[in-house]
Amino acid sequence: MPVTADLDKLLDKAYENKTLSEVLAAPVAGLAGITDAHAEHLASLKITTIGDLGRNKYFRWAASLADLQDSGAK
Repeated sequence: MPVTADLDKLLDKAYENKTLSEVLAAPVAGLAGITDAHAEHLASLKITTIGDLGRNKYFRWAASLADLQDSGAK
């Protein structure tokens, strides 16, 4: 089943009409609100693409913990 999503608010204009593969290969600065300075800091953690950021185990762990709290887990 095809899935559609409106990514306009998540991505810079240059990446809005790209495929998912192209978006994941894009620099992290392709995300709305991420500046080149932010990207430099992330690069020091070996995170250079949007895919790297999404797959980073520490970011995933932190997101999971925050989701648990938001769901009411104690």
